Parts: sequence; structure tokens; C-alpha cells
Amino acid sequence: MEAFTTAIGTAVVIPDNTINTDLILPKQFLKNILKTGFGKYLFFDWRYLPNGDPNPDFVLNKPEHKDASILITGTDFGSGSSREHAVWALKDYGFKAVIAGGFSDIFYMNATKNGLLPVVLPEEDRKILRQVKSDELVTIDLPKQEVIYNTQVFHFDINPQWKEKFIKGEDDIDHTLKFANEISAFEGKRPNFG
Repeated sequence: MEAFTTAIGTAVVIPDNTINTDLILPKQFLKNILKTGFGKYLFFDWRYLPNGDPNPDFVLNKPEHKDASILITGTDFGSGSSREHAVWALKDYGFKAVIAGGFSDIFYMNATKNGLLPVVLPEEDRKILRQVKSDELVTIDLPKQEVIYNTQVFHFDINPQWKEKFIKGEDDIDHTLKFANEISAFEGKRPNFG
């Protein structure tokens, strides 16, 4: 997992209050088991017209938002099917963080395990952030647990263990491998019944 301390980038706003995993990545794209290649299918039903052409009205198809790395959204993000692929699609597209009013528990955990920072902020903060323009930068300072936009600073909470994993760039496997010597010692003491 790539270390995350501070993200500075442009943001895009998709203000819908209920964005489930079926909208983030429709089921027909779940066949791949690799974590790459899903970005082109992100928000597929919104991004593309029935004939396959890009929908010119959808915000991610606007040239000024093509490099956005922070997604600002509504009240409920990631509910629905427990598909880790939805997180892979967001990461593969280029998003480093999603700011929402709340996340489903499974999506939240999938995000933290794959290096996509889920930031929970109340409506009054997100209302200000929704005013962001395509040429303005938003900063997410994970050590300070702050989202900064213009002169506004918004505090967010995060579990200290997940925060540490993001800052160190550790996934669960990396964390477990720190105990390799202890695991080997324990395994060496187990009786061999074979």
C-alpha cells in the first residue's frame, strides 16, 4: 500500500446522497480479480450513454475534472453489495480520498485496506466543500486529521490503527509480517503430528 500523509489535489463533487456500490462499479465488471483496470468502468451507468459514448453531462467526463484525486459526495457512500472492486475502481481512476457524510461498514473497511482514505464530515462542512472549483486545491492532512479548503479547516476522526497504517503505507499483510519472527517461533513449538 502506498503511504498517505498529505494529499493535495483538485476535487470533484458528486452530491448524490445515496451512492451504492452498484453505481460505483456495476456487477458486469466484477470478473477481473486484479486490482487494476477498473477505473474505466467507474460510475459506468452515469459516465456513458447507452450507445457507449461518454455522457457529456456527467462531471467526471468534463476535461477540467480529469485529474481530480478527491471525491466529495453526499450522505451515504458505498452501501449495497460488499464488493471490494468498487474501491479498486476508485483507486484505479486516481482517487486518493472520498469525503462523505458516512460510509457502509464494509465499504469503509475495504477502503482502508486498499489505501483509499474515507473521510467522514458533517453536512455543514461538505456544503462548503461542494463549492470547490476545478482549479482550486483541497488538502487532506492525515497526521492532523484535517481537510483544508481555502481558509476553512475541517477536522475528521479516524481509528488510530488505520491512521498509522495509512501513514506507514502498511496493509494487513505488511502489518502481520512485522511479527514474522514471533510467528516462526510459535510454529516451531507446535508438535508435528505428520
